[in-house]
Amino acid sequence: MRAPLDPAAEPVTADLRRARTATALAFGAQGLVFISLTTRLPVLQDRWDLGEATLSVLLLMMVLLAGVGSVVAEQLARNRHSAGVLRVGLLVVAVSVPVLVGAPELLVFVAGLAAYGVGLGLVDAAGNMQAVAVEHRYGRPILPSFHGAWTLGGLIGATLTLIQPDLWVAGVTCVVPLVVALAAPFLPRVGEPDTAGITVPWRPIVLVGLGMVLFYMVDTAATTWGPTYLDNTFPTPDRWVALATFPYLLATLVMRFAGDGLVARFGPVRVLRAGGVLAFLSLLVVVTAPAWPVAVLGFTLLGLGVAVIAPLSFSAAARIAGGDDVPAAVRQARVDVVIGRFNQFNYVGALLGAVLTGLVGANSLRVGFAVPMVLILGILPLARHFGGRSDSLVNR
Repeated sequence: MRAPLDPAAEPVTADLRRARTATALAFGAQGLVFISLTTRLPVLQDRWDLGEATLSVLLLMMVLLAGVGSVVAEQLARNRHSAGVLRVGLLVVAVSVPVLVGAPELLVFVAGLAAYGVGLGLVDAAGNMQAVAVEHRYGRPILPSFHGAWTLGGLIGATLTLIQPDLWVAGVTCVVPLVVALAAPFLPRVGEPDTAGITVPWRPIVLVGLGMVLFYMVDTAATTWGPTYLDNTFPTPDRWVALATFPYLLATLVMRFAGDGLVARFGPVRVLRAGGVLAFLSLLVVVTAPAWPVAVLGFTLLGLGVAVIAPLSFSAAARIAGGDDVPAAVRQARVDVVIGRFNQFNYVGALLGAVLTGLVGANSLRVGFAVPMVLILGILPLARHFGGRSDSLVNR
């Protein structure tokens, strides 16, 4: 029998199951919209006649504003529960996407992209607040499957791009976050805590956060620049450029849904180190690929290598920030605040992945992808900081 992660685990009630499903739907909606947009970057680039450098600057703006949204979520989480913040974020995403997709002029497009960035940050932060709260109540590793729901949504988005690459399809996806925001039964906070004296052990959390930086650096490089890489580097048919993202997401999906069991059996440290080695080798395949099908193989293997870094980062940060010697309401408030700030590591990695890869690779994206190829090796020494009580329960 699989041992629980947390001795304070609650019985799994119908309400808790519904909250888990609701949170998974929020992750799925976020992935659907994000990948529907990024797989259409070549279309947006052609529509507005944007070069790699200009597109990198716009992506930088979006990432910075996503960081702003995450900071706002952190501040709101001090006195409000994450469920309300998550609903607001989903509504911002639902409104901004049709604006940027249907923009009649460049300034409107930029405004829509900016609003989407803020919504992206709100949903990222509040969604993970909900996820770690549900995981704590379950008392076992389930964060990988939440992130697997994001990947499933992204996979559907990539499929839609393969079927119909027109921009209007991305605009239609806004219906999903709208429905989730209005109807999903998210997990409410227990009680009303006094958060004035919240103290957090930031040093160990920062070490875990560096691992998440590495993941988002690689993930954003693959999902943002992968289609452009296939489009510009090889004579790839236009409708197949999304294959840079589709098999990557498929491999990520498989590994994330398998990740709950793998982490429970082998522990996070060994899982992360094995994934880091595979990620390096897969990016080496991407950088040296002689033809686009070989590059697609590299992106596929990359998904297997990096899939569980982000969920394990959030689990570790919540474990470090929490504690069972405090009231449940105080613990959840403290963890919410930490997750809101911890989510900033997401955007540092996104800056490295989206902006640095694009700028370094302005003349050749082969060179651009060499950046994450080298830096992902940093997960090998960082992996030991992800260990915790879950390691002591492995193979019991």
